[in-house]
Parts: sequence; structure tokens; C-alpha cells
Amino acid sequence: MNMRIPLLSLYYLLFSAAVFAQGPANEQAWLQRVIKGQRKEILTHGAWAMQQTPVTVTAATCARSAGGKHDFYSEGDYWWPNPASADSPYIQKDGQTNPDNFVEHRRAMVRFSRIMGALAAAYVVSKDKTYLDKALLHARAWFVDEATRMNPNLQYAQAIKGRATGRGIGIIDTIHFLEVVQALHIMEKAGALPPQDLQAIKAWFSDYLQWMTTHPYGLDEMKAANNHGTCWVMQVAAFAKWVGNKHWMDFCTQRYQEVLLPKQMAADGSFPLELKRTKPYGYSLFNLDAMTMVCQILSDGKQHLWQFTTADGKNMGKGMAYMYPFVQNKGRWPFAKDVMYWDNWPVAQPFLLFGAVAYNNQDYYRLWLKLEHDPQVEEVLRNLPVRNPVIWLYN
Repeated sequence: MNMRIPLLSLYYLLFSAAVFAQGPANEQAWLQRVIKGQRKEILTHGAWAMQQTPVTVTAATCARSAGGKHDFYSEGDYWWPNPASADSPYIQKDGQTNPDNFVEHRRAMVRFSRIMGALAAAYVVSKDKTYLDKALLHARAWFVDEATRMNPNLQYAQAIKGRATGRGIGIIDTIHFLEVVQALHIMEKAGALPPQDLQAIKAWFSDYLQWMTTHPYGLDEMKAANNHGTCWVMQVAAFAKWVGNKHWMDFCTQRYQEVLLPKQMAADGSFPLELKRTKPYGYSLFNLDAMTMVCQILSDGKQHLWQFTTADGKNMGKGMAYMYPFVQNKGRWPFAKDVMYWDNWPVAQPFLLFGAVAYNNQDYYRLWLKLEHDPQVEEVLRNLPVRNPVIWLYN
């Protein structure tokens, strides 16, 4: 009988239990440590965000969209014109992004996320509410103002010319609302969300949550066996927590424990379905970051997902331990290089910082500090929904 896996799992279980028992005090200590090390950068990003004006989905349109002005629209990244005929349905080239596809709405959403996260982080550091006043203007534009708001669905995301007007996998595009809702949480706590706006924005996310959990696209995404299924849980958990929907928070906790962790992670801590892709390194990082955020969002005084270990010894600690050496030294990566953007990873991956906090792992923290904290490559930004960890440590 191989005892290595259960013994390693027992170590993570007992060690994380000891750390987690410190509760909010532990997170607050780490928050102050991160602020001390990143204060200048956080305020620089906040100053940038203060200069930005709202840009929503209504600022750009695409003739190929089957939706209207207020509908988010994007096109599948890896789909290209068929060289046989310009009028033929697009064909797939997995891992190879078509630069001519419509991505303006996604760019606007990523920009919105960066702005909201930067403003909330600057407030956490400075306690200056003018940052939150600015964030309110952007939140109103996206969720409240009739002229500029986005409709609360992703009916037309990840479309493919000649094949689909939208797809369930398009729901992954709204991972960039993750730091938006965390910023909104901070704004609510600080009294920076007027009651009418608070009600309207929570209604928007309740409507989107309803769509994500009932529409066939949402159900398809929930059932996805790879990072798409992880990101569905991550989003539903975050949005449900923001609007106070305990039913879907509990569902996400159960989904993590019974589906995501046991079915996606191998005994060694890797994610086999991500390793099969043409960008195995980037996708492995992405899925690990997403699972990390599921634990961060849902762990509280009753649910300790950082500690949760399956019967066959799988847990988040093992997943982090598997990827850490390859982030520390990418040259050790034993699999194929990503077909695109190989040179742009890793950056300051969220799993390193939150893993450092959850398991009191100083090596993770030191590596996180060394890596790039302000990536500008569009593909990296698209796959990095969490860029402002201080707003997740702030309670």
C-alpha cells in the first residue's frame, strides 16, 4: 500500500487547520504584510484608475452579433476563416488566437475589472473614499444607467461565425466580474453605495445568477469537466456571496468537494485535462488559480475548503505543491511548451499569495513577490481575473 499520498494529505490537513484556526487575525496580518510590500504599486494603479472614464459594452458593436447594443458579444478565440471559402463556417485551431475576432466587449470588461480592483485596493491602503466615489461611476455605467448598462446574460458570448450565435463556454468571459463584486463588497461596507444603487446592482447580479444557473448555456458550462467548470463555480460562488444567495453558495461548496477537486485533479496534484491542451502550462496555472479562488471565496468559519481532502488524498495544498516548482523554474516543465504565450507566463499567480496565507508558506510568498505584478499582455490579462489580492484579504 502506497502511504505517501495520504500522509502528505494529512500533513496539509493538519497544518492548514492550525493556520486556519487563527481566522481573520491571520488574514489581517498577511494583509498588512502585502500592503507594506506593495503600497507604492497599489497607489500608482489607483492613480491610473482615477483618470479613467467608464466604457461599457455600448461603446462598440459588431455586425456579426445576433444581440443588441446592450448585449455582451465575443467570438471564440481559436476559430478562423475556412481557406476553402470566405463564406464557409469558421474552423478551429486550438490554442491559436484569431486576432481578427471581435473582442472589444471583453477588453471593456477586463478594463472595468482592472479599474474597480485598483480603486478598491487604493482605498484599502489609504482609506480615501474618493477612490470609491470614482468606482461608483463605473458601476453605475455598467449595471444601472439605462443608456450604457449591460444586459445580465451572456447569450451571445464566444460566438462562431457560421456555427453559433453564442455558446455556454462564453460564460468564462465574465470571470472579470470577480474583482468587480469584491470591490462592490468593499464599497458597501464603507457606505459608498447609495441604497438605490446598491439595490439596482444586486438585482443585476441576481438576474445574472439566475441566468447562469437556469439557461442551457449556464448548465452546459456548469457540467464542463475542465477549467470552464471551475470558472462557473468560481463565478457563481462570488456572485451568490455578493447578493446573499446561500443556496448557490452551498451548491458551489458541494460542487468543489464532490466534482471539481476529485474529478479534475490527479493523484500527484496535476490537472490532466489541462495538460492535454495545446497550452498546458498556461491552462494548468489558470485552473489552479480558479480553484484557489473558489476556496478563498467560500471558506469561512464553517467551511474550510483549504483543508478539505478527498478520500483518495486530493486537496488544494497538493495542487499548489505540484505547480510551485514549475513556476519557480519554468525550465523544469516536463510537458510540451504552450503553442502561444509561452514566454509570458508565469506572472504573480494568485495561488501563490493565497496559498501563502492559507498554509503560512513563506516560499510561495517570496516567489509571488518576485514575479510580474502588472502584466500588459492581453492574453495574460484575459486569464488573470484576480490582480488585487489586498481586496480579498480585507474584511
